[in-house]
Amino acid sequence: MAHVAVTEGRPGITGLLEGYPETGALLNGLAQTLLRRPAALTPAERELIATYVSSLNRCVFCCTTHGAAARHLLGDGAVVDSVIADYPTAPVSDKLKSLLAIAAKVQQGGRTVDDDDVRAAREQGATDAEIHDAVLIAAAFCMYNRYVDGLATWAPDDPRMYDEIGARLAANGYGN
Repeated sequence: MAHVAVTEGRPGITGLLEGYPETGALLNGLAQTLLRRPAALTPAERELIATYVSSLNRCVFCCTTHGAAARHLLGDGAVVDSVIADYPTAPVSDKLKSLLAIAAKVQQGGRTVDDDDVRAAREQGATDAEIHDAVLIAAAFCMYNRYVDGLATWAPDDPRMYDEIGARLAANGYGN
């Protein structure tokens, strides 16, 4: 049972977004901007960053939901699983691996990102905008994860529920 009143039967952040529409609209807008606006990183790559950070934070709802969205965007669940398990050996670009390394450092604390991390990302072709987005996605998902888990929201056990949410997010994004 959640620590605060949420929309009945709505898992994870969805119950919070609906139950608290003033903040819900802002949080959805931020997710839409971070994960779906036109950018050099694809929506699938940005969902992978969100998924990876959520896995590091052990936020079951966010990791599984954004992992499902990435699966639908990529058409390949094995990539998502391999990023979560061991991103350095995952079948993703070296640029994305370097951005995942930065995201992992942000998850530990923003000041852990250093010049060598940024240099490594640039050597793999990452632009300032891509480095910015990786850091901001990681930081935002630390917040989203703590919001979801800090209020003890419900995380379903049924993988089909996550697949349905992921399909909807992949198709429609995070609009209200």
